[in-house]
Amino acid sequence: MFARHNRIIGSIFLFGDVLLALASFGLAHLIRSHLAGVRPLYPLSNWMIPLTVVIWVGAGLAAGIYREVHEENLRRAFGDPLKVALASTVLLFAATFALHLEFISRLLLVIYALIDLLVTTAFRLLAWRFAATLQRRVAGFRNFLLVGDGPEVAEIARTLEANEARGMRLFGFVSIRTGTPDALPAGLTRSYPTVTLPELPDLLRRQVIDEVIFAVGKEDLEKLEDTFLVCEEEGVKTRVLLSFFPQAIAKVYVERLGSKPLLTFSATPEDESLLLKRGLDFILALISLVVLSPLLLVLTALVKLTSRGPILFSQTRCGLGGRRFTLYKFRSMRADADLLREELEALNEVDGPVFKIRNDPRCTPIGRLMRKFSLDELPQLVNIIKGDMSFVGPRPPLPEEVEKYERWQRRRLRMQPGLTCLWALEGRSKLSFRRWMELDLEYIDHWSMMLDWKILLKTIPIVLVGRGAS
Repeated sequence: MFARHNRIIGSIFLFGDVLLALASFGLAHLIRSHLAGVRPLYPLSNWMIPLTVVIWVGAGLAAGIYREVHEENLRRAFGDPLKVALASTVLLFAATFALHLEFISRLLLVIYALIDLLVTTAFRLLAWRFAATLQRRVAGFRNFLLVGDGPEVAEIARTLEANEARGMRLFGFVSIRTGTPDALPAGLTRSYPTVTLPELPDLLRRQVIDEVIFAVGKEDLEKLEDTFLVCEEEGVKTRVLLSFFPQAIAKVYVERLGSKPLLTFSATPEDESLLLKRGLDFILALISLVVLSPLLLVLTALVKLTSRGPILFSQTRCGLGGRRFTLYKFRSMRADADLLREELEALNEVDGPVFKIRNDPRCTPIGRLMRKFSLDELPQLVNIIKGDMSFVGPRPPLPEEVEKYERWQRRRLRMQPGLTCLWALEGRSKLSFRRWMELDLEYIDHWSMMLDWKILLKTIPIVLVGRGAS
């Protein structure tokens, strides 16, 4: 597991333990208050609850259980909570004795310690059972390509195979030697494709590759300059094995895969930062689907009653990293619209590999109205719930459009596609193709949750007045 990911998991465990400690103290106080035959509880001061939580979580920090989290380790799922429970209980009793807090119920503290021990153990057992599944569901598999011919390549390959349950998938190898590629490293569980360095650009175009790891010697780095540039233009995250560096350099983005230090270059936001975006997308899409269900039923009826053909229009689009998915829209055109496109090609009003006509003759009357106010896009809430799309992000292109992209334009595929983005604020379909691409890359380079909210809020009035729609 990468060290950066481990720190994220540690923070999640820390936050979870704080919430569980608060809930445990509340439950313990409730149980102690209703016990028959014991002395009534003395009213607690406001500082008593945070004190117990700080001692409990502080014991965990001191024990280092949040520094190296191994959710796959069943022994630690029981051992870490027990270690913290024993230390914090001793500290709690010591604090009440040292501060002369005789009015604090000792039975309350014992009940609290037992409940917190049980719930934190249960929390870690759930993480042990479902962590890998949840990560695959949220982030999906990431395809890795290894560049190099040294013995370190085999070790990294075995590490990736060992972490496949967490979403790390080894795709293949790139040999930097001229001639026929070397045989695969020994000790792997399956065979993988091996290509030469000149074949790498075409491989990145044809296949979904999320990260490239360079495990090469110091003397080989200079001749790989063009290869690094290709990866950067494609938006592919690159990592370099630092076995030839005596130590990490200041302000260099370094991660570790197992025991191997890797120098990481990323032209897109970090995956861990996008988890919150994905969670909010799911919740908002679910709420929107419920709230807008009457409107969706009305639009369904209008499409069905005003023209022949299916209610929904489905189309294959390219999503994150070029992964293909099925996009859903309300059908706004005649059922044979695709067959008529070739006849209308000369009327295309947009440059680049995109086809758009402002007053498309294939549109139905209700379809033209839906397109003006972007109502035909509402079924894409289902795509957001499924994880294919986000509310904010570059629009998902057609596979045939992607085939015509210049290399620098392909980096826009490295962000989850969305319903709206910066292009919607500047003119929607009135933009030139190049400006459209530049705005998508500008969004990727400056992404933040605040930027997403600004784009969403500014898009709403634009959609309501139908400005810039085709």
